[in-house]
Amino acid sequence: MAFALEHDLPSVIVRFFNTVGPRQRGDWGMVLPRFVQAALSGSPIEVHGDGKQKRCFADVRDVVGALPQLLRSPEARGLPVNLGHDESISISELAELVRNVLNSESSIQIIPYNEVWGRGFQDLQERIPDLTRVRNLVSLPPSRPLAETIRDLAESLSPFFPREDS
Repeated sequence: MAFALEHDLPSVIVRFFNTVGPRQRGDWGMVLPRFVQAALSGSPIEVHGDGKQKRCFADVRDVVGALPQLLRSPEARGLPVNLGHDESISISELAELVRNVLNSESSIQIIPYNEVWGRGFQDLQERIPDLTRVRNLVSLPPSRPLAETIRDLAESLSPFFPREDS
């Protein structure tokens, strides 16, 4: 933001909140692809913490359409804008949803944070973006159901995953 102001550059600062979708991998701890990979392989789905923490997930195909609109919006220039979805789900509910959508027999294991991250690790109980600004600036498309995103992510990770509509 400082660079843009100093050099008089038009800019928009976009803060993405849990943007997920096909071809995403869980190599760096991203929860939804990790859950999907575990469910597809029949491995336990590991929920870190107590599972009550809430997050929001936005399909990348919903989010991407807002970017050109924000870049064309003079009112958005110089502003930080949250972009994502604001309907929350607990991590335990997400694990159940993944298991149900993929008809997986994977177990769900609750693993305390201290066993995963070490003593003293803290996490936010709720991470829900305020989307007021982006909704005032651009027209957001209706969001895809999370179950659809899970199915599409599974299909992209496993060519053998059967589609419901095939």
